[in-house]
Amino acid sequence: MAAANPWDPASAPSAAGLLLNHLVASGIVTEEMLDISKNTAPCFVNFSRLQQISDLQAKIYQNNLEIELLKLEKDTADLIHPTYLVEKYDVLQSMNNHLEAVLKEKHTIRQRLLRPMCQENLPMEAVYHRYMVHMLELAVTFIEKMETNLEIIRNIPHLDANLKKMSKALAKMDILVNKTEELAENILKWRDLQKEISLYIPRMLTEENHLHELDIVPPLPFLSKAHTETSDAK
Repeated sequence: MAAANPWDPASAPSAAGLLLNHLVASGIVTEEMLDISKNTAPCFVNFSRLQQISDLQAKIYQNNLEIELLKLEKDTADLIHPTYLVEKYDVLQSMNNHLEAVLKEKHTIRQRLLRPMCQENLPMEAVYHRYMVHMLELAVTFIEKMETNLEIIRNIPHLDANLKKMSKALAKMDILVNKTEELAENILKWRDLQKEISLYIPRMLTEENHLHELDIVPPLPFLSKAHTETSDAK
């Protein structure tokens, strides 16, 4: 319950109230002055706001702590949650029962392992037959590829050297491809030249025969040397 304001004349009579009434009656203090004194000073308003901000910050900090605790509980749920702990306990109990059964039959299992297993059939439930067939298929595939896998494993230490050799071989192959392309271009040019020569020679022979008929035989460019040698021989 809030305490009575000693500066309020309407509150319960007190020494301060009686004094204020006397001062107002004598005119030393007016009602306006009392009204102004009732207003809260700005500094007290700022203090109130600071207190509210502090309370809000404390609340936010508390909420952040609760969120972090919830995240931690979510991350560690498989360790501390009762449901997960019960499941793990059941698995451990099953393993423990299996180990106890193995220990009880330790002597029988040892004797069975000492006996040769050649030409004997191990009893197996029908539920596991299909898995056994699949396992045999995988075993056959593994045996078929075992030599290849072993060869790959043997080549692993020499992998860097093989990669360098392959890079050199690819570089040589690029050079040979470039040379082959140049040779193919030269062959095509030579073929075109031969076609031009094969077309030019019959035409030149026809012109030469025509000139022979007219008794005018100009020396052919490519037959001049042969004609000179024939004349010298005569």
